[in-house]
Amino acid sequence: MDGANLSVLTDILEPHGPAVAAKMASYTPGDHSVHFFLQLMLIIAACRAVGWLGRRCLAQPQVVGEMIAGVILGPSLFGMVAPDLHAMIFPKETSNVLYAGSQLGVALYMFLVGLTLRLDHFRSKARNAAMVSAAGLLAPFLLAVLITPYLLQVPGLFADGLGRGQATLFLGACIALTAFPMLARIINERGLADSPLGTLSLTAGAFDDAASWCVLAVVLALSAGDSAIAIVAITGALLYATFLMLFGRRLLAPLGRAVEARGEMSATILAITLSLFCLSAFIMDAIGIHGIFGGFILGVFMPRGLFVQELKAKVEPIAVVLLLPMFFTYSGLNTRLDVMSSVPYLLIALGILLVSILAKFGACYLAARLSGEDNHTALGIGALMNSRGLMELIIVNIGIQKGIIQPALFSMLVLMAIVTTMMAGPLFELFYGRRARAMGQLAPHS
Repeated sequence: MDGANLSVLTDILEPHGPAVAAKMASYTPGDHSVHFFLQLMLIIAACRAVGWLGRRCLAQPQVVGEMIAGVILGPSLFGMVAPDLHAMIFPKETSNVLYAGSQLGVALYMFLVGLTLRLDHFRSKARNAAMVSAAGLLAPFLLAVLITPYLLQVPGLFADGLGRGQATLFLGACIALTAFPMLARIINERGLADSPLGTLSLTAGAFDDAASWCVLAVVLALSAGDSAIAIVAITGALLYATFLMLFGRRLLAPLGRAVEARGEMSATILAITLSLFCLSAFIMDAIGIHGIFGGFILGVFMPRGLFVQELKAKVEPIAVVLLLPMFFTYSGLNTRLDVMSSVPYLLIALGILLVSILAKFGACYLAARLSGEDNHTALGIGALMNSRGLMELIIVNIGIQKGIIQPALFSMLVLMAIVTTMMAGPLFELFYGRRARAMGQLAPHS
């Protein structure tokens, strides 16, 4: 490895956080291990229990229950009711371990989602997906242009001295976001994974999320005074996606042939596959986008047939039950709903919620109709695309950590994320699911 390449790798792997003052005591590796296993036990139990209650009492998919469970385990409920116990179980010093596990969980799940993406549906729906995606991006940013000047005048929302352009781009990215991991789970749980509607929604959601992350990279570049951050993120993502489109299927085909010849997936093929997944997630994380897109786009170009069946049988239960709940809980640990208490703030929060629904649900519905979809399908697409979930929480956490927004606006955007995500399933069933099942177009919903 030459000096230039070593320098680039060093820049990626070196610490990027602030210096930390010495403490009287610190956590040992054994302390982290003790906390991690206790945290994981509580996370799994809470996610399964709340998910079950959500399904039985509110007709919500498991994924929404897991999102709520993450918030319950955070300072908004558990930390408020039993602050000492919460601090003992979830000390800040152990959050990095939980963060790494959460990224593995969500990236691995999106890798599995990519395996089920039907490219034939994508090709048949490419024009419609492009129109829905474009509408789901343009409308939020146009409305952000209209409301941001007012929000900048309200104390306690954006950081003091933040420029109008940065504030508009950040708010537009938050409104434009579709909760890609949650969208994928809702589509899988509702029996839409192989349907044209599911593929169209996933494709449009992927485009919107990738664009939102690129806009966020621009905002971070402006706040850091370094345009190279945004250039590397956007250019790197385009180059990597283009490479996989041109050569991915051909390079990965031997893995599928080896599984077909053996009749099952060997440990060696599984190890190679997971290594490639980790490399793909690393590439996207390193260039400044997000590891989940690395997992998803690699999954899209993996071999199909027996390879997918074997891989999902070996990996999916662990990813869904053990790893993915860490993603929801980590974001929930950084969420505080109690900071939004005044009537003016509540009214602003309601306004942001209504604008977000109008921008995403309304725009995607109109775009789907204009692209030729029938009314019920267009309404179903609008309902799914309006879900934002904890990907929203990730973006707003980045915003508050980088000094772009303040706690009040952070809480408003969290509230918007929760409400729009809880709306997605019931509205989809009302507008599309029940009718499609009655006509035999979808399997009965469990």
